Amino acid sequence: MVMPDPLIEVDRAISELRRGAVVRVYDEHTSLLMLAVDALTADYLSLLTQSGTTVPKLVMTGTRVNVLGIDKSDRPVSALSHPQGLSLDLIEYLANPLSVLMTPPSMASLLVNDADTLEQSCVTLAKLSRLLPSALIVEGNGNADIPAVQASSIRSYMTIAAHSLTMVSEARVPLENAENARVVAFRPRDGGIEHLAIIVGDINTAEPVLVRLHSECFTGDLVGSLRCDCGNQLRGAIGEMALAGSGILLYLAQEGRGIGLVNKLRAYQLQDAGFDTVDANLQLGFDSDERNYLPAAQMLRMLGVDRVKLMTNNPAKVTALGNCDIEVVERVPHIYPSNQHNDAYLRVKAKKSGHLF
Repeated sequence: MVMPDPLIEVDRAISELRRGAVVRVYDEHTSLLMLAVDALTADYLSLLTQSGTTVPKLVMTGTRVNVLGIDKSDRPVSALSHPQGLSLDLIEYLANPLSVLMTPPSMASLLVNDADTLEQSCVTLAKLSRLLPSALIVEGNGNADIPAVQASSIRSYMTIAAHSLTMVSEARVPLENAENARVVAFRPRDGGIEHLAIIVGDINTAEPVLVRLHSECFTGDLVGSLRCDCGNQLRGAIGEMALAGSGILLYLAQEGRGIGLVNKLRAYQLQDAGFDTVDANLQLGFDSDERNYLPAAQMLRMLGVDRVKLMTNNPAKVTALGNCDIEVVERVPHIYPSNQHNDAYLRVKAKKSGHLF
């Protein structure tokens, strides 16, 4: 029997969830039918209820449950249920990060329990889909048309995807501040979104290489948003590498600290309602930073680099690369002036996330 490719299994499940379809998540003991809350309607809730053998439960991160004040334990994922079933209004309130602006429905008799490993995998799959980190689940096998994914494939996806990266194209791309530059594209085996390496000058891998890990930021990098400092850091890093003679900027496909552009815009709505950048992510149910630097380490190794001078204000990046066997011989500060729109944002990054300015 040919075993399914874990990356392809997960990739197909992600596509189905993002279009609002049901997927089956299973292990050797149990099978769950899962629906992302982003796609939830009364009809979908009814369909899921009829397809399963149990009453639907809502699984969501412990972070989200904590900020709602429902439960203050340290559960990584919680499973919520109700003896009479979860109503659409209650699910909306529990899962929707903008529910902080809503009038709470009655939560009498709401049950909160530990999510088991399989249920936790459903939340991980929602995160991988760049959807809100919660899902409706019922036990059941569904029909043969429902795509199935093993829980073990979900748990190993990030690691396998990083190690499966291959160079797929390379071209000379003269840049405004660095005419001697080229861009190398890396793609995982499942054909997922590419990560890019912008290589400035001629790299000498016998010496530590000047490197920046830059997570994509549509708003800051492309349209010049003043809410963050990403655009300045992107263009500034390339300019500094050109002045230094060489360097590598890894442009990583992990928008919004790994939560995706749509969720980042949701976080902006919450910031406009009074939450800071860290608390907004927590309201969404995410950790303050969901990024993964395994792809970055793999890209560096494929470029022949294992010792770097890292341009960053974030000590967590230094630690992350070290944990992936990339030696950071020096942290190079990468600071740009604030403005009236991002001053508070930068202060929170320093106070709550340990950034060094």
